[in-house]
Amino acid sequence: MNWQIDSSHTHVGFSVKHMMVATVRGEFKHYSGTLELDMSDLTRSRISGDIEVASLDTRDANRDQHLRSADFFDAEQFPKITFVSRRIERIDQENYRVIGDLTIRGITREMSLEAEYSGIHKDPWGATRTGFMVRGAIDRKEF
Repeated sequence: MNWQIDSSHTHVGFSVKHMMVATVRGEFKHYSGTLELDMSDLTRSRISGDIEVASLDTRDANRDQHLRSADFFDAEQFPKITFVSRRIERIDQENYRVIGDLTIRGITREMSLEAEYSGIHKDPWGATRTGFMVRGAIDRKEF
């Protein structure tokens, strides 16, 4: 079963320690992704996604401009962050580990994401929906 990320029900956010004192939170406002789900065995599924770096928003225009610059993401030369799954491991009934390739600034590193599956449901208008909560951590120095 193929699914597209529904941006009206999805949030791509991040948090990072600033000067080891404060936590800065932000989000990317433009992204896309595809889930090719094997409903009989989710470990045989495939996931891929793209994030538009220029859509970064931390609610501080000066900081956002700096993060988009060559000092950090270099959005002009590397406009997208991408993730493509390699394999999925089942942890328990609702929890999975998604291992894949994350590419930032043209550098690709293996990344592990923790995914919580919330099932498939019909919404009040008859559409079929599925949901996941996905989390991961990266060391920005690797990119």
